[in-house]
Amino acid sequence: MSGESTYKPSNGFARWMDTRLPIMRLVHDNITDYPTPKNINYWWTFGGILTFCLVTQIVTGIILAMHYTPHVDHAFNSVEHIMRNVNYGWLIRYIHSNGASMFFLAVYIHIFRGMYYGSYKAPREVLWILGVIIYLLMIAAAFLGYMLPWGQMSLWGATVITNLFGAIPVVGDSLAIWLWGGFSVDNPTLNRFFSLHYLLPFLIFGVVILHIWALHVPGNNNPIGISVKSKQDTVPFHPYITVKDAFSLSIFLILFSYFIFFAPNVLGHADNYIPANPLVTPAHIVPEWYMLPFYAILRAVPDKLGGVILMFSAIFILFLLPWLDTSKVRSARYRPLFRQFFALFIIDCLLLGYLGAMPAEGIYVVLARVGTVYYFAHFLIILPVLGIVEKPKEVPESISASVLGGSAQAAE
Repeated sequence: MSGESTYKPSNGFARWMDTRLPIMRLVHDNITDYPTPKNINYWWTFGGILTFCLVTQIVTGIILAMHYTPHVDHAFNSVEHIMRNVNYGWLIRYIHSNGASMFFLAVYIHIFRGMYYGSYKAPREVLWILGVIIYLLMIAAAFLGYMLPWGQMSLWGATVITNLFGAIPVVGDSLAIWLWGGFSVDNPTLNRFFSLHYLLPFLIFGVVILHIWALHVPGNNNPIGISVKSKQDTVPFHPYITVKDAFSLSIFLILFSYFIFFAPNVLGHADNYIPANPLVTPAHIVPEWYMLPFYAILRAVPDKLGGVILMFSAIFILFLLPWLDTSKVRSARYRPLFRQFFALFIIDCLLLGYLGAMPAEGIYVVLARVGTVYYFAHFLIILPVLGIVEKPKEVPESISASVLGGSAQAAE
């Protein structure tokens, strides 16, 4: 969707700068005057919200790192020091800890929006793959950060997850010892996890830049899933889209502020306010809520290695989504059967999240196995078959036709 630049320097300094470092031209062409489909809705504003979340996590994380001590004898107390003695330390920590949950809430909405409207289909396969890489890095950063407060759930959560690497044939035990820096989760583990947790957000930021770059090559997808065909199908990004982004961000901040000021610990676990003790195992070890579906898949398989393979496969299968969905129609708006199965997929993911928080016993294990089977069946069976048997509705000829009305317009 790139074309000839419309940027005109407004003064002598701007003209001088434009011939040497045309950064204002870059901003103007790729943000201010960037042509965007005129029919995109508020589900598209989560890209901007996610950028805000990432910057917030980086800024608050840097401040917290100035006061945190990555040592098993001092880590828990250093977090309490931040909460009690550092000016507004409680606020910075609550923004950071709840910001992680808000980050994942926004990214899940962003992913499901992309799946519903077919934003992974050609020519946006690389865009989707970069997005999944960002998601993987977010999971890694969140897991590493979960260990840093060095409470009971930090220690035992890290112990459970790192022990999974021991299930890998031949190299598993050596890999687990290498991760720990010893023979169990201890001070070397905390040190290296802190270092990696500090590094990963900057790596995520770099991949986000690639993600935005990959977005600007084919341009935005839109609710009807057809490409821009003329200038009439688009509006400038500013002010039309920035106003939508600002409004959505303000609503998002209200929700964010509620958790920070009124329920700062509701998304966490009470056991993490108990100092880590390797001699006392918590009654029920669970990860943060945004990892619960994958934890349920892990525990659904009685074999340790099989559980590890399925858990990682549940994420890596997203890389193959552009090729597993064989339908030529992008948007679910014109795919009535797909909409029904997509709703079942959402329910399945929510069910797996609930089961991940329950004990691995009785009916919970049975339901987790059913949920796991349906999760993989959605990608490996339902999507390929739907592309063959489904009869989609008629798609409009252009974006303008869908907005202004026309013979090809289809009602949802």
